[in-house]
Amino acid sequence: MHMAIRQERQPASAQAIDTVRQALGAMLGNRLVSSLAVRQQHANTLTWIDNQAPDLVVYPQTTEEVSAIVKLCAAHDVPVVPFGTGTSFEGHVNAPFGGVSVDTSMMKGIIAVHAEDLDCVIEPGVTRKMLNEHLRDVGLFFPIDPGADASLGGMTATRASGTNAVRYGTMKDNVLALKVVLPNGEVMTTSRRAKKSSAGYDLTRLFVGSEGTLGLITEITLKLQGIPEAISAGVCPFPSVKAACDATILTIQSGLPVARIELLDALQVRACNLYSKLTLPETPMLFVEFHGTDEGVKEQSERFGEIAKELGGGPFDWATRAEDRTRLWQARHDVYWASMGLRPGAKGVSTDVCVPISRLSECIEETQADIATSGLIAPIVGHVGDGNFHVLPLVDMENDEEVKAAKTFVERLVQRALAMEGTCTGEHGVGQGKMKYLEQEHGAEALAMMRALKLAIDPQNLMNPGKIVTL
Repeated sequence: MHMAIRQERQPASAQAIDTVRQALGAMLGNRLVSSLAVRQQHANTLTWIDNQAPDLVVYPQTTEEVSAIVKLCAAHDVPVVPFGTGTSFEGHVNAPFGGVSVDTSMMKGIIAVHAEDLDCVIEPGVTRKMLNEHLRDVGLFFPIDPGADASLGGMTATRASGTNAVRYGTMKDNVLALKVVLPNGEVMTTSRRAKKSSAGYDLTRLFVGSEGTLGLITEITLKLQGIPEAISAGVCPFPSVKAACDATILTIQSGLPVARIELLDALQVRACNLYSKLTLPETPMLFVEFHGTDEGVKEQSERFGEIAKELGGGPFDWATRAEDRTRLWQARHDVYWASMGLRPGAKGVSTDVCVPISRLSECIEETQADIATSGLIAPIVGHVGDGNFHVLPLVDMENDEEVKAAKTFVERLVQRALAMEGTCTGEHGVGQGKMKYLEQEHGAEALAMMRALKLAIDPQNLMNPGKIVTL
């Protein structure tokens, strides 16, 4: 692939920033903010990746305003960094070259709900909880649940997934179409609402997971699901991580339509007990949920209990009351904050990998042994139905040796996953933190294609520069 490669961009000049500031101030009024505190809030805050603040933060309300902002930035070669709710872990929202952070939190319109077609059209600032509250009265819901109440624009940009992915897929499986502001400020729609199409390149999938490096999403058409007639959820202890993973594999191979199946290691269970006031046995644990009819979920839950017993697990304590399920899954979603309580004052460094499910128990067991050898405190939680798990080393950032040990551990974790034909990230995304692994995972030819796409769409390297690929 022979193409002139632009050198990595330089920070925007002070003169360009000042010109853009004046023009944006006239356009947006108090929806332009330049205070240091707000700018730092719009850069990486959740992990050890340095906070690299933008020069300006803007809050558009319409696609037309986003288009005008991007055109202005393009005219003065000022970088644009999209921002949703800032819950990403790999430095996606950092501004290493300065520029303008475009915060979409004021774009919260639910434009249309087509109940008969099981889809809806929304703006990117709508969060998953907000959407599901809106949909409840029509008997529908959006199933992708990464835990945090993330914006759906950010979830689309990072190709998020979460606890329901084993049944409902990830964002790439649930986005039908997008409206995108391109790096030159033009507005493009990637597809129609039809459930399938074979007309041309699949531009929607190109932008899902592009992490804001190709354009800024301003409208999303999503698939919806009917709220199940019955939901059964529960917890099941196991004597080991291997037994829990084997139960997961057998459950899926048996054709049980499990909606969620989450693994917590013993340390993570202890953290949840302390934080969420639970009384679970502190041993490897599966949180499981089934969706369907009353009879269906009863039968599925009983069959799962039998599988667990065959592998030394159980008893499977399951419940159908909404309040019990809510308490259970709220505890699961709070694992980050629960884990932080294990070591107050430490920094949580959340990372994830994903491997073929047949290698999952091996990968987790080797990782636990590595944690013990490294002397780290690092609970594990996993979306084991699709081979994805997260590790959260709790690190004293003032201790250089500990920081070094944690960074070396993360490196070994990624190499372990890649050696098992896995990926460096199942759902956190690449951002800045995992760029260095892309060539090893995909190969030089695939990385060259990614660069070519970036250059073809964004020749100025304007959109979220310094992420995914370097130019």
